[in-house]
Amino acid sequence: MKTDLNYIKKLVKIIDSCNISEIEIEEEGTKLRVVKNRMSQSDLPPMISYTTAPALPAVQPAVPLSPVAAGSAETKAEAKAAEKENVVEIKSPIVGTFYRAPSPNADPYVQAGQTINVGTVLCIIEAMKLMNEIESEVNGKIVKILVENGQPVEYNQVLFLVETI
Repeated sequence: MKTDLNYIKKLVKIIDSCNISEIEIEEEGTKLRVVKNRMSQSDLPPMISYTTAPALPAVQPAVPLSPVAAGSAETKAEAKAAEKENVVEIKSPIVGTFYRAPSPNADPYVQAGQTINVGTVLCIIEAMKLMNEIESEVNGKIVKILVENGQPVEYNQVLFLVETI
């Protein structure tokens, strides 16, 4: 896929001049997505999101995953934990940026090993300058936090593994 600035500018002009609001192109592991501002039909430029597709197909975040070998012990342990009937995956309901705490100097909402209840705030996902608190829908214990603070997350990406009580 051609990734130079002129190519991206041409895509922006096309989407701006047409009656479409979004275009997504994926070639050779590279994904380019151009979305027209949905808030109003003013002359604001479309939003551009350019990422490289991750090597692991199970979870598809907007940024490459940290380099972990597919057969590593950590990956196998996570797979075993997820296979248990009493382990629930808490997934992101929106696309945005994951934050573990309400502010940079504050303590994280939850830690691995912590017991949580329904309604416990687990994290914040920032989307379009709005801070969205993500609350637990189950009672249990946090087994693993799968996302790093400040990392972009995709819709339906697994954020936490929780062993239900």
